[in-house]
Amino acid sequence: MKENSILRAEARAALKGNWGSSALYYLVYLIITSIVSSIFSVNYGNENLVYGTTLLGVLVVCPLVYGLMVGFLEVFRGNSLEIETLFSGFKSRIWSTEALKYIYMILWSLLLLIPGIIKSYSYAMTEYILKDNPELQNNAAIEKSMEMMNGHKLRLFLLHLSFIGWYIVGVLTLFIGFFWIIPYVHTAEAAFYEDLKAQQEPIVEEM
Repeated sequence: MKENSILRAEARAALKGNWGSSALYYLVYLIITSIVSSIFSVNYGNENLVYGTTLLGVLVVCPLVYGLMVGFLEVFRGNSLEIETLFSGFKSRIWSTEALKYIYMILWSLLLLIPGIIKSYSYAMTEYILKDNPELQNNAAIEKSMEMMNGHKLRLFLLHLSFIGWYIVGVLTLFIGFFWIIPYVHTAEAAFYEDLKAQQEPIVEEM
């Protein structure tokens, strides 16, 4: 399987000529989630904060996360980045799967932080699987992600960890740099998915 340096190089190649549109795409995502978060955060008591945050994640944030991730998957595949893609997660099939994934991650995190993190990596390919397999939904897509990530969770974690220097740069630029760093990270993750999928697809022998 490809090394992280190769995945990052492939991500940069895919983003060449798309850095501006990618930053704008992330900006729109950030504006929408920030506005909705501010609306949901009004007049919360302690208990309502928990329920409100859960409702916010299920209704709005999770579908937008789907749109963010598949948008950069499209970029990696050489397709144009369309703003409509950001809202593609609000379809019923995708919404219900994202809601389940979010609930599962909350429940695992209630046990301990580490199991929650591990499970988040098990579920990490769910959005890409939903994009490529329209027939799958709910637990089927989540279970497919768990199957794909079996034995590969540490590899994805190390890919994410390899961006720590860029995160520092983002902080030093008063967070402005994150408008380009986050697209870079998501495109590299899309490269990871494509590599993982290619390795796991059955080989068809020529007759």
